[in-house]
Amino acid sequence: MSDATTGKNLRINGERLWQSLMEMAKIGATEKGGVCRLALTDLDREGRDLFVGWCKEAGCTVSVDRMGNIFARRPGRDNSLPPVGTGSHLDSQPTGGKFDGVYGVLAGLEVIRTLNDLNYETTAPIEVVVWTNEEGSRFAPAMVASGVFAGVFDEEYGLTRKDLDGKTMGEELKRIGYAGDLPVGGRKFGAFFETHIEQGPILEAEKKTIGIVQGAQGQRWYEITLVGQEAHAGPTPMRRRKDALLGASRLVHEVNRIGLANQPYACATVGLMQVSPNSRNTIPGKVFFTVDFRHPDDATLSRMDAELRTTAQRIAGEIGLQLQLEQIWYSPPVAFDKKCVAAVQDGAQTLGYENMPIISGAGHDSCYIARVAPTAMVFVPCEDGISHNEVENAAPGDIAAGCNVLLQAMLSRANAP
Repeated sequence: MSDATTGKNLRINGERLWQSLMEMAKIGATEKGGVCRLALTDLDREGRDLFVGWCKEAGCTVSVDRMGNIFARRPGRDNSLPPVGTGSHLDSQPTGGKFDGVYGVLAGLEVIRTLNDLNYETTAPIEVVVWTNEEGSRFAPAMVASGVFAGVFDEEYGLTRKDLDGKTMGEELKRIGYAGDLPVGGRKFGAFFETHIEQGPILEAEKKTIGIVQGAQGQRWYEITLVGQEAHAGPTPMRRRKDALLGASRLVHEVNRIGLANQPYACATVGLMQVSPNSRNTIPGKVFFTVDFRHPDDATLSRMDAELRTTAQRIAGEIGLQLQLEQIWYSPPVAFDKKCVAAVQDGAQTLGYENMPIISGAGHDSCYIARVAPTAMVFVPCEDGISHNEVENAAPGDIAAGCNVLLQAMLSRANAP
């Protein structure tokens, strides 16, 4: 095949991609330069509407399934073939950045726009996907809609996930107009690729432009409630107290210790806490909080789980607290498809980008899609490795480079004999 046939000489329009990212970042923009587009809020709807409008302008057919996942398809020469897909998410953290998730969506759109510019026809169709509620910030767990798509969760489970105000995903999908009628899952992909900022410091430190993602860490999410006894902060002697916040504080310290004890790869985080009654002169009677454990080795992750449970029981017993500990989500370590990983590697080398193999420390929708389709990811550096933060930043050249690699990888699979 010639370069014209394989597309090895094609490059995306980096300036257009950057402008699209900056335009989307206006929706939910924050004072520090980030975004807040929580899943299924009015701002999320605005972002979805903008994306759908852009896709229709690019000649795509747009459809939505019952979990609100959006599919924008560009036809190929043989539309009986399953599409080669790409995509990510448009929802953000409360103090999120301009690139997490949305880069993977708009990079896919830029691939389609570039192919349109050049009147380039792929053999198989190309499809860009927006997965609902990847972040898990408003509705836990994370990646719930791609999880339903992959058969990890059933549809009823996904639609009944509640936010802290008791609103369900199903209700909010209807409210914002993105409760589609397509069944969730059963949709074939010939391959699936996701571009993303690394969300860590490795690529920047190693001076590499492209991360060839081999797989992702396993994750366990927990919800813990400690119940003691509310009492007056003045008359109640210290030794008679059943202070739920004291128990929570001790367990937070132990969560951190468990993470440090399982280096070099373990991560352990308490990111949400609710104290009741939250009064300055009342001993806390109830504390609810979350724990996030991650490790690329499943056996180590299981040991961390066992230690958390044993430690929580011990601390609750020492203070006289009632303990409720529930693992609400488990995502095992993921190894991506070798042919798709090789397509990313070949793309980076063809284009002359410095690259390296890397393991994702974060969860992504691709971790679930890998269960039902050949999948791989492309990472690019982010400034100081910072993400889930309003100051999250990436260089325009790196953003363009990742999209160029995505284009090459998608063409290699969409034109595969």
